[in-house]
Amino acid sequence: MIVVPVKEGENIERALKKFKRKFEKTGVVKELRRRQQFDKPSVKKRLAMEHAVYVQKLRQVEE
Repeated sequence: MIVVPVKEGENIERALKKFKRKFEKTGVVKELRRRQQFDKPSVKKRLAMEHAVYVQKLRQVEE
């Protein structure tokens, strides 16, 4: 549960902005979107392999 302390006389927009920031940091929306779509294990493996190749190429360019 997210608790946002509101000081006396504090603007409601500022409190709402604090709430949104805390809510985004928890990653609830990101996790929800990730769970809505199912990726087959073979697709996950292929994406991980492509990412590894990409990172390896970047490191070779640096050297």
